[in-house]
Amino acid sequence: MNLCFQNPVERAHPSSLFFFSPLKTSNKLGSSSNLGFHVRFFENRKKKMKKSPMVMVKSVSSSSSSIAVEGTKRDETSTRESVYDAIVIGSGIGGLVAATQLAVKEAKVLVLEKYLIPGGSSGYYERDGYTFDVGSSVMFGFSDKGNLNLITQALKAVGRKMEVIPDPTTVHFHLPNDDLSVRIHREYDDFITELTSKFPHEKEGILGFYGDCWKIFNSLNSLELKSLEEPIYLFGQFFQKPLECLTLASYLPQNAGAIARKYIKDPQLLSFIDAECFIVSTVNALQTPMINASMVLCDRHYGGINYPVGGVGGIAKSLAEGLVDHGSDILYKANVKSIILDDGKAVGVRLADGREFFAKTIISNATRWDTFGKLLKGEKLPKEEENFQKVYVKAPSFLSIHMGVKAEVLPPDTDCHHFVLEDNWKNLEEPYGSIFLSIPTILDPSLAPDGRHILHIFTTSSIEDWEGLPPKEYEAKKEEVAAEIIQRLEKKLFPGLSSSITFKEVGTPRTHRRYLARDKGTYGPMPRGTPKGLLGMPFNTTAIDGLYCVGDSCFPGQGVIAVAFSGVMCAHRVAADIGIEKKSRVLDVGLLGILGWLRTLA
Repeated sequence: MNLCFQNPVERAHPSSLFFFSPLKTSNKLGSSSNLGFHVRFFENRKKKMKKSPMVMVKSVSSSSSSIAVEGTKRDETSTRESVYDAIVIGSGIGGLVAATQLAVKEAKVLVLEKYLIPGGSSGYYERDGYTFDVGSSVMFGFSDKGNLNLITQALKAVGRKMEVIPDPTTVHFHLPNDDLSVRIHREYDDFITELTSKFPHEKEGILGFYGDCWKIFNSLNSLELKSLEEPIYLFGQFFQKPLECLTLASYLPQNAGAIARKYIKDPQLLSFIDAECFIVSTVNALQTPMINASMVLCDRHYGGINYPVGGVGGIAKSLAEGLVDHGSDILYKANVKSIILDDGKAVGVRLADGREFFAKTIISNATRWDTFGKLLKGEKLPKEEENFQKVYVKAPSFLSIHMGVKAEVLPPDTDCHHFVLEDNWKNLEEPYGSIFLSIPTILDPSLAPDGRHILHIFTTSSIEDWEGLPPKEYEAKKEEVAAEIIQRLEKKLFPGLSSSITFKEVGTPRTHRRYLARDKGTYGPMPRGTPKGLLGMPFNTTAIDGLYCVGDSCFPGQGVIAVAFSGVMCAHRVAADIGIEKKSRVLDVGLLGILGWLRTLA
């Protein structure tokens, strides 16, 4: 079918033929009121324009509600063309890694971000002199060695490097069982020494379980990580590293809890393994794929947890800058409302303001629920997505509390990250049952005013607890629930915490849904029952030609390393499909068929 459409410009305002891209404004992350922008004119590389139009920016401010622009109009009768090789919906870490990996291969990419700054749940915001990380401050994949340092590699690919601060303790667990306290030391031997001192009768079992984790991690770390959906790469890796590939294949359908039970009998220690996995996947060890658990449980010792100076938001900002430097574009305040299909193929996107953009491929960094339930609303749900939703449900969202406190309330030897479960192991997965706490100013004091610390507290919460409340009741409930959480931390860790608060902002699942555009505020998929490892997780390709997914609802799942890995895989598969990387159609059909069959086994 050959349909005639406008060029990919704004229909209602054809003079707005430009894209905004972030520029460095200072060494410290800029606030939303002083973001710098530059204008990149929309250019069609395939069709040379006879006359170069002039574009003048009257005023550009990220804090303004609209942008005034004068320019010339494009020919509205011209045919639609795929000026871009790929459009990426959303600028989370997965989307930005996919975009930048394509851009360095000289693909032309457009990233569309609903918000004012990039990053999604890895973004930041500023209030009263504080720079808050939106999501977790525990940064994996940020070391200077190995193949799983995917954040470092992604930044390096676009000519960026961030100064980091090593964290001596990944997390300090405060748990039931006579106030069990365990620090996850950066050095593996120190961690094993501490854990075996708590469970001396299980030393052999501890070494056995974590030894299996290392077996998986070392196998992954030895491979060049690209798309598992691309057969030329996959077969090449198998012939180069057959033992490592077979090791990973053997663990693919297995879960961490089942492996742990082969080695460990003590129920309290198994509960500790549950808590370890809960941080990774928001579910217990029996529901956490062994490969996912191993990536995190070993990387924290191999490369260590390293916090970026200036805050986590600097990662996305640096990737966005690098994307622009390599000839691609990012457009903010661009709320994608639908994916445009032409004869069943994804060819473009339509924004809330009516603008349409077209590309050879579309990559959705939205969740699979948002992608197929909202961006493709009205289209029949593909069979493989039906199967996915039979195996997985939306993981719960979070109640988050960002606070500024007086520095003296924290003891001098306070660790950066804490996990608190006070009374009963059964509360681990219950809403508000366990508390995760980050204090990034322990590592980087520049994030807060002098004499202050940041506390970022979050605990699982369901959006159903917050729906249908009138504004006054909603605000009152936020304060009530937050006060209870703070009191628990005051009792367990920091006496006098409540009276030391100088700033407080509470976010609910409704907040996460609104600003991160995630259905019900979810942070990824959660298995309905006991899954067969990662067998049920979909990869980047979808049943819709030209449409790919990236992020935490794709293989290998949740977490910084996982979504970065998803981005690398997605970029490689897209590059092969648009002719930048080698491709074999015959092998593609065979491999994708096998992978689809494997998912049915879950």
